[in-house]
Amino acid sequence: MPERWFDGAYVQAPGDAGRHRVDWLYSANGVSMEGDGIDLAGHHVHIANLGSAGWVNSAGGPTVPPKCGVHWSGGPPAWRAGGWRNASGAVTYPLSRGGWSHGFGHWVGAYGGATFETGASLPLSYYHSVAVDPGLIPRGSRIFIPAYRSINGGWFVAQDTGGAIIGRHIDVYRPPTAQPFGSGRLRLDERVYVIPPGS
Repeated sequence: MPERWFDGAYVQAPGDAGRHRVDWLYSANGVSMEGDGIDLAGHHVHIANLGSAGWVNSAGGPTVPPKCGVHWSGGPPAWRAGGWRNASGAVTYPLSRGGWSHGFGHWVGAYGGATFETGASLPLSYYHSVAVDPGLIPRGSRIFIPAYRSINGGWFVAQDTGGAIIGRHIDVYRPPTAQPFGSGRLRLDERVYVIPPGS
């Protein structure tokens, strides 16, 4: 996702020479969850180390991904643990134009040593690469999704993983949408064929 979609204040990105929008780095829509992003100069940036901090929901409460299934323990993740909270304990952050996203915030702590690096984390290709849960689909597997036959012939390679890719969930790597956080092609109950590596 492009950094231009975000509105947070600029902070130093640990491990990276640049300053970037805080919500692009640490929110659940940002590099910490997605793994990679494109900064304002058009360069790829990826998370190098997740650190020791987990995730919190929008109310500021802890939430952890399930070992199986699709539901996080405390609801959907909103932010890396750490950062700022407003008077009611909900997540907020300083805006680049001044002010706060959800009310004045107080600092509750750092992000557990998360670090970032320039460059893409993996050599991914649009409509060719997918992220998978490696506990279910091994990396390197060839995957056929009939619903994508008209887009790319339906064939993909399992090349990536992600904190939100849990269980029977595949994330197709595709170009950013024209609109910020534009809707993707959410497809439910699609048939998927997997050929593990070496088969």
